[in-house]
Amino acid sequence: MLLRIALRKKSLKLTTLTTAVALAVAPMAALAQENRGPPVLRDTETEQLLREYTRPILRAAGLEKQNIQMVIINQGVFNAFVADGRRIFVNYGAIMQSETPNQIIGVMAHETGHLAGGHLAKMREEMARAQTQMIIAMLLGAGAMVAGAQGGSNSGLANAGAAMFSAPGEMIRRNLLSYVRQQEENADKAGVKFLTATGQSARGMHETFKRFTDESLFAARGSDPYVQSHPMPAQRVAALEELARSSPYWDKKDDPALQLRHDMVRAKISAFMERQDTVYRRYPLSNNSLPARYAHAIATYRHGDLRSALAQIDALIQQQPNNPYFHEVRGQALLEGGKPQEAIAPLRKAVALSNNSPLIEMLLGQALVATGNNAYTDEAIAILRAAVARESEAPIGYMQLAMAYGRKGDYAQADLASAQAAYLRGDSKTARDLASRAKTRFAIGTPGWVKADDIVNTKPLPGQKGN
Repeated sequence: MLLRIALRKKSLKLTTLTTAVALAVAPMAALAQENRGPPVLRDTETEQLLREYTRPILRAAGLEKQNIQMVIINQGVFNAFVADGRRIFVNYGAIMQSETPNQIIGVMAHETGHLAGGHLAKMREEMARAQTQMIIAMLLGAGAMVAGAQGGSNSGLANAGAAMFSAPGEMIRRNLLSYVRQQEENADKAGVKFLTATGQSARGMHETFKRFTDESLFAARGSDPYVQSHPMPAQRVAALEELARSSPYWDKKDDPALQLRHDMVRAKISAFMERQDTVYRRYPLSNNSLPARYAHAIATYRHGDLRSALAQIDALIQQQPNNPYFHEVRGQALLEGGKPQEAIAPLRKAVALSNNSPLIEMLLGQALVATGNNAYTDEAIAILRAAVARESEAPIGYMQLAMAYGRKGDYAQADLASAQAAYLRGDSKTARDLASRAKTRFAIGTPGWVKADDIVNTKPLPGQKGN
């Protein structure tokens, strides 16, 4: 199930190391944009693969117990970054443009290098120092201008003071950018170290950076190396290649089974996120591979031909009967095709085969609710409560739970679930209004009342809809 949800600001301030430097010397208008989080894509199959990619890297970095999460951003351009010390963010475009598992694993190793090096905390300290330097320089400049004004309009002291106002910003910006370049180099080295420690090649990491170097060489020609946020491309990729080739695993290839899973995820993302004609250019009908057939089946149901899509999905299931994601997509196709009753069986199968994935449980709960059959209400509530307990940041789970409670006539729980969904969507005003109403329905001091009270007393975060 590929879902698009808004990214909550409570858990994230989307600022990469490079962006942090830019914002430190940017106009306030740019700062105002900082709190607009991009939508997040949720998909069990893709998230599971990314977790498997990063788990050995995090273990090598000593971060295995830090519960580092992978977050997929709904952006088609290639990008990955860390922002809050506990998550690695990757655009779906980075997955699409990584032809091998090793390429995206290399990128994840680089980002893990930032986490292991504590670069975010260090960058905040560096920016705080820069702000202090800026303030001191401006005060000195103001003092010089005042003294110069007292000495006459043509005073050299006044001119020097004016110069002191303009100089610090550029100097501090260069210092910050230099600091970031050093952090990028350190993350490259750490990434190669982690890959080597886990018996993986750094070739994919080098291939990815080299590709972007080749694309940016013309743009970078003649640029000032001291105002670049990353090392100059050619220098960086040369240093990385030398380091990567020193690994005994340089020539190690990805396991064919892992490559197939990687290709399946790329096909799925293409089918959900790209135009139909783009999907069929990537995967022409003459391509009979499993990833191509996966893309064809999803694209077919998404563009209205449910009968043909089901036949294609059934052929996939026949080839891999224990693949939970084939059953999931069959259930999703039926649910979105207006057949929730028929969607229940394949979704039950998908839940069982996926070891009770909470996102797939939410889809099953949605199908149970959508039937309109009150006989399914208690089951839907039980499934959805279990799902949101393990996956607490997906609004759809609370939305469906609210509908199930409403059908049962439990309006206190329905209001509370609706409030939680609104809060996760970033709509603080609606969340507080619904939670206030829920409080009047619960007995004072009960768990439901306490949860509703917490929402009522939560201050709206920057960028959220407040009063």
